[in-house]
Amino acid sequence: MARTVKNVKIDTRSGRSKLTERREPFWTVISSGCAIGYRKGAKGGTWIARLRDDEGRQHYESLGAADDTRDPDGLTVFSFSQAQETARKFFADKARALAGHMAPAQGPYTVKDALEDYFIAREGRGSKGVRADRYAAEARIVPELGAIDPDKLTSKRIRDWLTTVARAPRLLRTAKAAERRATKDVDLKDPEAVRARRSTANRLLTVLKAALNHAFHEGRIGSDEPWRKVKPFREADSPVVRYLSPSECLRLVNACDQSFRDLVRGALVTGCRYGELTRMRAADFNAEAGMISVRLSKAGKPRHVALADEGRALFASLTLGRAPQDLIFQRADGAAWGASHQQRPLEEASKAAKLDPTATFHILRHTYASSLAMKGVPMGVIAAQLGHSDTRMTEKHYAHLAPSYVADTVRAALPGLGIFEESNVAALHRKAAG
Repeated sequence: MARTVKNVKIDTRSGRSKLTERREPFWTVISSGCAIGYRKGAKGGTWIARLRDDEGRQHYESLGAADDTRDPDGLTVFSFSQAQETARKFFADKARALAGHMAPAQGPYTVKDALEDYFIAREGRGSKGVRADRYAAEARIVPELGAIDPDKLTSKRIRDWLTTVARAPRLLRTAKAAERRATKDVDLKDPEAVRARRSTANRLLTVLKAALNHAFHEGRIGSDEPWRKVKPFREADSPVVRYLSPSECLRLVNACDQSFRDLVRGALVTGCRYGELTRMRAADFNAEAGMISVRLSKAGKPRHVALADEGRALFASLTLGRAPQDLIFQRADGAAWGASHQQRPLEEASKAAKLDPTATFHILRHTYASSLAMKGVPMGVIAAQLGHSDTRMTEKHYAHLAPSYVADTVRAALPGLGIFEESNVAALHRKAAG
């Protein structure tokens, strides 16, 4: 049952009996934009619900008679707490109707309903990443918590779920026709594997909390205390940045076939994501300015990426003779690169280049940003190149690589202790097949 708001003037018969008769109700705010009013009449009062939408318009609903002279039955005569419950249903249904959605299905409100309402609201705002979050919620949140009434969720129940997710096998890509989703067990003795699973659990907890907070502010849940008490795993999101050395980059590029090689080169000279690269068209390259435009990014905002000489030469060669609307990066047959076309060729090239772990386009992006950080490029510049909204994410991943006053001071001041003997043995580097 939702939390009942208190108001000594109207929550009891004796309190209401002291009020004067008037047309304008005595209002009590339940949540943001939502209020319940008591209108005092000559023969008793009535309850009114009021919803203020995002544009400031007021929407009213008559709920029924107050229990001034008759006992409440929850149907036509309501106590203050019963009126609040009825009002909450009106608020939720009206909000969905204003958003252009059908009224919710009959039955108790569940965590699954809260997730769906949250995703619908995000879609209405044009939020990015809804599809991925919905997919993750259906796989990891709904099976365990979906059928539960949010008002019956406890902090312990959420913590138990969080621990279960952190220990659950990884979900792997599986063919659509497969009966069961392929999984891979987590090596609980591997600290990095444990950290990665906890990081995934933390991201799912963020989605769950956001959905429950949305339902709470819409008046569908009485209290937000249970999930406010649940904390994410500590240090689970500490970045373990893997980036390639110049020699590894060269080996990887040489191990790719020509059309895919261009795509890998493009990632290394721009730091762009795979999807950003595959959508680039010839008109996006400005040869005079040495810039490539990213018109559709993960953040939903366009950006311009400055190219060094090598990147400038690459894009000049790829756009030579192309029409403005032609894709810059194309498969060998001239077709566009698809959503998952990069995975297998990158795995094969990584194996041929003897890279461990296997390179990904995210690692290529890390390589680009790490190279800039180690050259002392300001975090703000790197953030702009990568399309980060501010420097927090950039600093989290790359600040430790940047030249620093502390490191330079320590190296200059710390005396040699004579505890290491120089050796005339030199490391042999195996020549990579190219």
